[in-house]
Amino acid sequence: MRGPYSHRQDECGRDGASGAHDCREQERSAHAEFDHRPRADARAQFSSGRCHCAAYDERLSALGNCIACNDYVALIHPDLDRETEEIIADVLGVEVFRQTVAGNVLVGSYCNFSNQGGLVHPHTSIEDLDELSSLLQVPLVAGTVNRGSEVISAGMAGNDWIAFCGLDTTATELQVIESVFKLRDAQPTQIVNEMRHSLIDSMM
Repeated sequence: MRGPYSHRQDECGRDGASGAHDCREQERSAHAEFDHRPRADARAQFSSGRCHCAAYDERLSALGNCIACNDYVALIHPDLDRETEEIIADVLGVEVFRQTVAGNVLVGSYCNFSNQGGLVHPHTSIEDLDELSSLLQVPLVAGTVNRGSEVISAGMAGNDWIAFCGLDTTATELQVIESVFKLRDAQPTQIVNEMRHSLIDSMM
């Protein structure tokens, strides 16, 4: 989906993180960008009936690289400030853990998970997989996207009922993603069916 971006067009998704009800934006996001959301003080936080959003001031500014989360748990970069950790827990309403994925501190880049399952860096050990799965309480699989890319979140985005992957993603990679995210069991709504038909028509 294309729309208002955070601070720069090429950083959409890297400067923010969100869950089912809430979102977090880097404090340098322009006031005008916050105006695309419900109106409020762009340097503080706002709340609408469905979403609570807050800006933050953090040395590690690309929050999308530093956080991976679902509706219940967030994994964060080990070097994030304690204050930022507390804000994340409060705004997103999740339990927060400082973690690495296969030795990489950019947890938001090297794993992607929903409330149903997740995909992590292909070099993640069995022990780390078990530990992460225990923390998240969802099944995890080590794998790749986009024909072998280890940067999972750069190649896919998904939730509990649908996922979008890069064009180079192979059939085998798609099967793994569909299986671990339990997408075959999901029941798409009418709007998703319409979107799928529209996408197919545009590619024909």
